[in-house]
Amino acid sequence: MTPASAAQPSAPTRRKLSDIFSKEEIAELTERSNFMGWYAFFFTWGVIALSFAALVRWPHPLTWLAALVILGGRQLSLAIMMHDASHGTLFKTRRLNELVGDICGAAIGVELRRYRTHHLAHHSRTGTDADTDRSLSLPFPTTRAGLARKFLRDLVGISGVKREFGLLLMHLGLIRWTVASEVVRLVQPQRRWYDYPRSLARNMWKTVLFHAVLIGGLAATGHAWLYLAWLAAYLTTYSLFMRIRSMAEHACTEQSTDMLRNTRSTRAGLLARATVAPLRVNHHIEHHLMPSVPYFRLAGMHRTLCRREWIAPSPGYLDVLRIVSAGKQQTA
Repeated sequence: MTPASAAQPSAPTRRKLSDIFSKEEIAELTERSNFMGWYAFFFTWGVIALSFAALVRWPHPLTWLAALVILGGRQLSLAIMMHDASHGTLFKTRRLNELVGDICGAAIGVELRRYRTHHLAHHSRTGTDADTDRSLSLPFPTTRAGLARKFLRDLVGISGVKREFGLLLMHLGLIRWTVASEVVRLVQPQRRWYDYPRSLARNMWKTVLFHAVLIGGLAATGHAWLYLAWLAAYLTTYSLFMRIRSMAEHACTEQSTDMLRNTRSTRAGLLARATVAPLRVNHHIEHHLMPSVPYFRLAGMHRTLCRREWIAPSPGYLDVLRIVSAGKQQTA
């Protein structure tokens, strides 16, 4: 086997897994676990509950600041669980993946079924102009000032409000559903006025039900106001963490169909795993190479790829921020 050095150019290609892993290794890497799926789910919600409890016990500005950071990271964890469920890797059975994926998606306002259609198209077209997520990486590289402005819009809630308005238009069926930032108007047959609320109800009932249960549960404890912390994190830190995660995965990577080059894995310490890289989502080359690998096996897969020199050592998130704000095209 001749490894491909990540530092040397090569013709665009789709890697064959059989060139990298044996059949036995592939079978081991793709083995799913209900225990690990439930562990991710209950750990995430346990941290959320502890954050709410801390706000009740210590209602201090510093506690609020910490809670916004923690809740934003756990909301991203819910998004990653929905993502893994869409690939069928969070649990062993389709039923559990659909059930938990729907719950996690409803928590962040995303419908699992439509997300899956969009996301699988991203996997099949990564590195091409037809990539459904291409608009997320097109603005990069930018300048440091440009990156700072994007972060500021995230932290003051502008990005979050824009995202929610876009989701509303998608739920109404006015624009194409996407997790990226482009807006494509749908050309449809003439619709009656009641088609719009019907579409909205059909696409949003799970989200409305989830948030009604969340508010009701918090109200039952006598602390309905805690929902404001959830909402504030969703509109601010969640937006920021989503942006950084997205930049790390594809911004300023090679424009080709070689999945070892059009995607980036990123080194993640404890702080990164709590915020921008929950559930090993930082191992993104590994995920694109074999989307059937569950989250808890990605780190081992990464070590094997490094040891066999199929990929180079990963940059850290600070390295990625320097790359995307360099003001000229770079790859890493």
